[in-house]
This record gives sequence, C-alpha cells and structure tokens, in this order.
Amino acid sequence: MNKAEETAACVIAKSKMALPAMEPGHVWLVGAGPGDPGLLTLHAVNALQLADVIVYDALVDDACLSLKHADAVLEYAGKRGGKPSPRQRDISLRLVELAKQGKKVLRLKGGDPFVFGRGAEEALTLVEHGVPFRVVPGVTAGIGGLAYAGIAATHRDINQSVTFLTGHDANGLVPDGVDWTGIARTSPVIVMYMAMKHIDLIARRLIDAGRSPDEPVAFVCNASLPSQTVLETTLAQAAKDVEAAG
Repeated sequence: MNKAEETAACVIAKSKMALPAMEPGHVWLVGAGPGDPGLLTLHAVNALQLADVIVYDALVDDACLSLKHADAVLEYAGKRGGKPSPRQRDISLRLVELAKQGKKVLRLKGGDPFVFGRGAEEALTLVEHGVPFRVVPGVTAGIGGLAYAGIAATHRDINQSVTFLTGHDANGLVPDGVDWTGIARTSPVIVMYMAMKHIDLIARRLIDAGRSPDEPVAFVCNASLPSQTVLETTLAQAAKDVEAAG
C-alpha cells in the first residue's frame, strides 16, 4: 500500500460515516472535481478504494488517481477538443461491458458528471442495458474555478442569478439552441465551459444582444491546480487577449 492509498484508507476510516458499498456489476458515475484532489468528496475517495476498474477522463488529475486501491485497473477514456479521442458511444458501451463482467466500475469524470460532463449520456446507455448505477456529484469547474480565482459567482447586493453555458455543441460548434438575447439581457453572471475556441463569435453574439463591450471577463485555466492562471479582460477584447496569451 503506497502513501496515497494509505491516506485514502485513513480518510475513509476516520470519516465515521456509513459509506455505501460498491456492488459487482454496478457502475458509479463520479465527479472528481476541477483538479485539486482536496476537492474530492468522501464518496469519491471511497469509490477509488472500492473499484476494480477506473475509467477516467483527461481532466482527472494524477493525484486523484493515486488514491485508488492498489489492485484497481486504470483505463483512460479522455476526450480533448481537437485531439484524437474515443467516441462517446464506445466509452458508454465499455462501461456496460465491464459491468457485465461483474466488475465494480468507477467512471471518474472531471468536475461534476452531470454538468457538461456527458454523464447523462452514459447513464442512459446503462439504463438501456439494464446496468445498475449510482451518480456521485462533484465540484464543477464553474464553481470551483471561480472560487480559486477569488471570483464570487453570486453576491446578494449585485446579482441573484447565474447562467451556465457550454461553448460548443456535440458537433463542436457554438450552440444554436441558446437564447443569446435572453441571457445577455437577464443573466448578470455568465459562466461558460469550453468556450476558448469560439470566444470571438460568442463575444460578438453577446454584444450584439445588448451586453456591454466593456463588461469584465475572466478566463480561468487549469482551475484549482497549482498551475491555474487567470486572464482578466473585457468582452470586446477577449478574443484578442486570449490569442495573445497563447
């Protein structure tokens, strides 16, 4: 047992909580948080200790994986924009295959599995094939990243709502189903995921819909990790500043 595994086992032992057991043939869809292993939930650490197989995303930090049981098998299933990646359908069917083999399967996803994490697609596939599953929420980057950057998502004297958006749809394009005018006019704070590629078009749509060109914008990269960076700019300058920053 390595030091990280000892730490995980100690945390579980000292939690004094009745944590659930992972049954053979079951899949757990678990959020690993935005990166910092300190943001893992007790349920997530427990799952890392119980799983036979861990199918993990590109955004899951190695420090999180180090908390797994020594005998657990790791399977990489990362999807990154613009890079060769396994198809989502293949990942979902792999979960089914492992579960049908009687494995205790942990699907470990960055952030929260049901917030732009394709967890719902995987859950539907499991339902279609009669595979029992559990969902364990995680700290989504839209909350954890802002907190680590010192940016409050809400303040009762300033805003009473927050809108979460994805910067691209299943085809890699800016979503057409978004009511840009409605959001621009009614949402004081907009938190966007995976928006870097199309930030020029997104910024223009928001400005055309009535958003101020001078509105402050912050880009948080590697959220919650020691390598986290924050670029502060304005809506009008966002695309140029992102390009200049590389």
